[in-house]
Amino acid sequence: MAGEVSFIEFGATDAMTARSFYGKLFGWSFEPGPGGDGYVISGVGVPAGVHGGDAGASPYVFFRVDDLEAAVAAVERLGGTAEPIADAGDEESVAIYGEFRLCRDDQGSPFGLHRPPRH
Repeated sequence: MAGEVSFIEFGATDAMTARSFYGKLFGWSFEPGPGGDGYVISGVGVPAGVHGGDAGASPYVFFRVDDLEAAVAAVERLGGTAEPIADAGDEESVAIYGEFRLCRDDQGSPFGLHRPPRH
């Protein structure tokens, strides 16, 4: 179903330090994620990850969509914005994690769109 929370991403200056902090605080476990500077988090209840190089970031909440391109077009039609597609990673990463776009609503509040992998 489209619109449900499908992924949460925590940004931090250093992913390893964030891994240590959240692991000790909540008992989460981590596995290496795509891109080499991130981790997939287990034990959150919703698929989640942490990445580095993003000092002071708020958690990003991603909402599931079935058609990423159509959802981005709707965001823009409704007065919001979508960041350009960054390096989407290799085909294997997309097959495992799906595709993501960071957006802002018509008032500037951040959120993300996530098209889960097609299995």
